[in-house]
Amino acid sequence: MKTVVTRTFNHHVVKEGNKSLVLNKIIDCSPISRASVASEVGLNKGTVSSLVNDLLEDHLIYESGPGVSSGGRRPVMLLFNETAGHSIGIDIGVNYLLGILTDLSGNIVLKKEVTFKDLSYEEIETKMFAVIDYLQASAPPSPHGIIGIGVGVPGIVDNDGNILLAPNLNWKNLNLQAILEEQYGLPVIIENEANAGAYGEKKFGAGTECDNIVYVSAGIGIGVGLILNGELYKGSNGFSGELGHMTIQIDGETCRCGNKGCWELYASEQALITRAEPMGLPLADHEEFDLTNLQALAAGGNRDVIALFEQTGDYLGVGINNIINTFNPQQVIIGNRLASAKELLEQPLNNRVANQALWFQKNNLEIKFSELSTFSTALGVAAFSIENFLQVSIRQKNVLTV
Repeated sequence: MKTVVTRTFNHHVVKEGNKSLVLNKIIDCSPISRASVASEVGLNKGTVSSLVNDLLEDHLIYESGPGVSSGGRRPVMLLFNETAGHSIGIDIGVNYLLGILTDLSGNIVLKKEVTFKDLSYEEIETKMFAVIDYLQASAPPSPHGIIGIGVGVPGIVDNDGNILLAPNLNWKNLNLQAILEEQYGLPVIIENEANAGAYGEKKFGAGTECDNIVYVSAGIGIGVGLILNGELYKGSNGFSGELGHMTIQIDGETCRCGNKGCWELYASEQALITRAEPMGLPLADHEEFDLTNLQALAAGGNRDVIALFEQTGDYLGVGINNIINTFNPQQVIIGNRLASAKELLEQPLNNRVANQALWFQKNNLEIKFSELSTFSTALGVAAFSIENFLQVSIRQKNVLTV
């Protein structure tokens, strides 16, 4: 009896691995023939044909018209069915909430953003439910419907998806995953927003060609996501990347985290706004100091505001210099809301790094601003949900057929 179970389990594992190989090859190389799949993944044609039939039945791939003949019958081509389902990605910021609906290739189908200020968790939860409800109700029909929800949070998230601390939101010990799964009955992934942003850039943005990437999420606070040797690095308990709280000023200002002189106190969107508030800048009646208004003043030639942005860029360079000397990355990508001020931040940032980074660290180093605008985190968590769905789909199909 034990021998039979072991053999069945091994067969199940092998089939699952082979099906992943076939599906990933089709995803990467669509359109592609069965014969080309077999040749490139190293499986015989019969095995590939059987696995392809499973994937066709599950609507994960589809057949297209005949391709180019190599001497015999023109082959039927296989393509990934990126519209077989849709993923919801949510980026929760301190002063905004961005939701996107993507297909299974990460293409954005719908988006919804709301802004706010100084809301309680309950108030943000209500807005989050409204955004998810809108995206779910507006999703195009598909065989698998909504396949999962991913949420990026500006805080410390453990490997089980618990939010231990989000200081800029005043959240502590929150199991958002359980709350959302109960509300929607869907698989939910909770991740630190900078980790998700790094993954979004690696999958879809400026980092697709690099294996060692530092993603700096510069919003109200600062978070850092690390792609090391092609993989998202999260540390032993999932807490890596809290570099917004590294000290750059001894005995500096007190941060919400309890530390003094944290990087985000000097180089973030909030730092920019805090320094602007006492300056008596010419805002219209009832307007508040925010990034958009400050950018408008800078665009209008206000030298004081331009100097504020340049100072922020310089402080960004201080922290990035430390990170470069620690991790020796190929790329540093600046994302989140401050990335929209690239023209004002880039030169002082680059000057600081050029003047202070160790000379050998600068070889083959790229410092870029996000190509995904403010979508890096939402795309990253959507990608996590998509990958989880595809893995589960393959396992479930194997259980039924083994």
